[in-house]
Amino acid sequence: MQVLHTESSNGWGGQEIRILREAIGMRDRGHEIIFAIVKGGKLAQKAREAGFVVYELDFRRRSALFTIARLHAIIRRHNIHLVNTHSSLDAWLGGIAARLAGRHVLRTRHLSTPIRPGLNSRLLYKTLADGVATTSSAIIPMITAQAGIPSQRCRCIPTGVEPITVAPEEAAAFRESIGVRQDQILVGTACVVRSWKGIRDLMRAAEILKDDTRLKWVVVGGGYLDQYQGSPFVTFTGHLDNPFPAIAAMDVFMLLSTGHEGISQATLQASWLKKPLITTTVGGLPEVCIDKETGFLVPPASPGKVAEAVLKLASDKALRESLGKNARKHVEDHFLFTHTLNEMELLWSEVTSN
Repeated sequence: MQVLHTESSNGWGGQEIRILREAIGMRDRGHEIIFAIVKGGKLAQKAREAGFVVYELDFRRRSALFTIARLHAIIRRHNIHLVNTHSSLDAWLGGIAARLAGRHVLRTRHLSTPIRPGLNSRLLYKTLADGVATTSSAIIPMITAQAGIPSQRCRCIPTGVEPITVAPEEAAAFRESIGVRQDQILVGTACVVRSWKGIRDLMRAAEILKDDTRLKWVVVGGGYLDQYQGSPFVTFTGHLDNPFPAIAAMDVFMLLSTGHEGISQATLQASWLKKPLITTTVGGLPEVCIDKETGFLVPPASPGKVAEAVLKLASDKALRESLGKNARKHVEDHFLFTHTLNEMELLWSEVTSN
């Protein structure tokens, strides 16, 4: 199948990484993948480096007619069967171009944030899409209600993970590098540090438990670090090219997002590495952190509850090991990247056969 991915976001985060990984996986299965990316978008560079044909377009509203015409020409030139749109602007322009060319459209919704109600959602998710893929089941009822489409037109297809291997000495080296004693419990997170990732709540929980010398706290990842650094209780590593030894070094993994969260890659990776989880109830996090089965769920913005969960896990090694083992099994059963590719391939077939 010939598939055109459109993307008007110029960032490089979980959404863009998912698009590229999926494209590589589908190419390996014999599909032809083409990209139409916003000018200067980081995904454009990464996709070219991976050997894909990439067109860079102007997705600004003032250039809408010209961009629709270019997309229409790309669709015709490459005999595209399916246009897969990903962000708001490219969903409008890519959807219109696909309809003008008589092609099918799949809209992937990567975020769990609310969609704009009314005519906007009906046009984007009904008129300009034959099917919708989401990365979290939490958003599906909202899309179906606001867009007026049947639930069977939506499919939750999380971004699965590849198996990860970390040598014990790599994890030990990371612990040593940030001064963690062998008998201490390392509690931490790995994420792009943004306002909704709950870093303040992690820091407040660390302050609540500051007198518990068993505990060491770490935040792994780059981003808006200048807003958070300076805590005497939390170590910030900054961006790590390979974060897996750091995650493997943790005894407890948490993600305390307050919004904008689908099914977190870092949480899946920590689960694969057999880490007990503490997450909020936001978005798709409860689909991975099953309360008292793979970890503990806490309300968003509740550092006191986070502290309670940390104490439970710090005091019970057998519980940590049991939850971590369950977390690994949960990923093996539901969240490997082969599952993602299988489900997306099936959805492509269903959308284009209607």
